[in-house]
Amino acid sequence: MKKIIPPVKGTRDFYPEQMAVRTWLYNSVRQVSESFGYQEWDAPFLETLELYAAKSGEELVKKQAYVFTDRGGEEITLRPELTPSLARLVAARQNELIFPLRWWSFGPFWRYERPGRGRSREFFQWNIDLIGVNSPEADAELIAIAASFFKAVGLTPAQVRIVINNRRFMDAEFDLLGFPAEKKADVSVLVDRRDKMEADAWEANAREIGLTSAQLDGLGELLKDGERWRTSEELVRLFAALESLGVSEYVRFDPNIMRGLLYYTGTVFEAFDISGSVRRAIFGGGRYDNLLQDVGGEPLSAVGFAMGDVVISLLLQELGRIPVLSLSPAPILVTVFSPELQPASLKLAADLRALDLNVTCFPEAAKLPRQFKFADRMGMRVVLVIGPDEAAAGKVTLKNLGDATQSTLNRDEIPGALRCILESI
Repeated sequence: MKKIIPPVKGTRDFYPEQMAVRTWLYNSVRQVSESFGYQEWDAPFLETLELYAAKSGEELVKKQAYVFTDRGGEEITLRPELTPSLARLVAARQNELIFPLRWWSFGPFWRYERPGRGRSREFFQWNIDLIGVNSPEADAELIAIAASFFKAVGLTPAQVRIVINNRRFMDAEFDLLGFPAEKKADVSVLVDRRDKMEADAWEANAREIGLTSAQLDGLGELLKDGERWRTSEELVRLFAALESLGVSEYVRFDPNIMRGLLYYTGTVFEAFDISGSVRRAIFGGGRYDNLLQDVGGEPLSAVGFAMGDVVISLLLQELGRIPVLSLSPAPILVTVFSPELQPASLKLAADLRALDLNVTCFPEAAKLPRQFKFADRMGMRVVLVIGPDEAAAGKVTLKNLGDATQSTLNRDEIPGALRCILESI
């Protein structure tokens, strides 16, 4: 057999059944984003490497980005994330835009990393940000959007959880523990690694960066304390707002959540599957108040999060939350009884499309059982037949595949009958 060229490693093919799921996910994201008043936007898939070097971590820029030199000698990358592009767009028109900005996007991204369960090199990502407001209530709005998405796709608080921390709160706690300013970044990395290392290795790492026994004990107590957030006015306001927004059952404070050192300045949050199906973060985000300045703009407060499609799709599939999706956007099939009657079928299909109905016309004359089988396999709801008897009488036979009923109607009765059937679905 002739060899079929495979897709690029780490990418995915989207046959219609996979595309239907991707579209459903996109529509769910759109519905939730717009319900909070967010506007859709996008940026180029290609950006200069300089944009990411301004603020992204070294691993992302040097190891994960797909980088090439274009014919003009400029280093270009396929976008590995969207926040730097967002900052660039806002900085370019900062004096013209109406603040606060509420923007969202859903599009493709690329990172050169090892593909595996819940991870690919090409992925789609939901990005949503609130720019121009610096308050715990603004942070709460983004967290509420994420929780509202979980509700919209049928994920319960028993299946997913959003965990929250605050970088300023942790910085104040580090001061109380006596960590020198130059050690705080190392301690933050240490905290971030706590769940990824064995306890002995983690303690050894803590001593390597210079923590005393008293500091290590104090840090351990801090990371186990799920109630210390009540000493932070910022976190108290955040959780009060989440209660008012009706999503408190989805959230919990966790001092072990630190997020990226280079971006985040205040609230940070991540979501995880707690049903045991997928052991990867579903999304992550937080407050980033310095990024705009790093790309040439004036300082501006911002909070946002990003959710890739791979982990959430895997989780929804394993928990049975993806609905049955039709493979055809057209619920109506017009059959072709014979070559002589094909013009009549084509005209019927065209007339129905002119009434804003989605209609497929079978492409050739064929036995009716074959055409009915095609309609059933494609998930269509109605089949229309114009045979010799119908053509002579100016009628159409309509079969409802949902309840297997059939009737022969005048041509002018067909649109009304179709709408009744489709509205009942």
